[in-house]
Amino acid sequence: MLLRHANAPGFGDPAGFRLGACETQRNLSEAGRAQAAALGIRLRREFVVVNAVRSSRWCRARDTAALAFPDVTVEADPALDSFFADRKTESDQSAALRDRIRDWLGRPGTLVLVTHQVNITALTGLVPAEGEIAVLRPKADSGFEVLGRIRP
Repeated sequence: MLLRHANAPGFGDPAGFRLGACETQRNLSEAGRAQAAALGIRLRREFVVVNAVRSSRWCRARDTAALAFPDVTVEADPALDSFFADRKTESDQSAALRDRIRDWLGRPGTLVLVTHQVNITALTGLVPAEGEIAVLRPKADSGFEVLGRIRP
């Protein structure tokens, strides 16, 4: 599953943004925090077994992951970081994400990758809403198939 972080008002990141300093970033609103928690509850009610969660290092993505999947350790993954402000890394990051998805082939349960709109659009062509999931299936040869979307 590719999950766009939950509701975080605004666009891009503020001037002076620093990775690891949440006070300098665009963060989840209270509605976004509730949206992330509700998403996790919805998936558990549908018996979706989440075995691994990887997240962008941006606070809004990390918080979405932690609120939605409180019983799963969230692993930071730079390949999921936003490249909105610097498109030079788009190709390498997208290739790394395709590898993560391919590497999950044959494993039990679900891998959740929490990231940003720009990353999901580059990988799938979809433009997800905040808190929306693109459900993917890895292909044996390469890449993946988009099976559907779970909207908030």
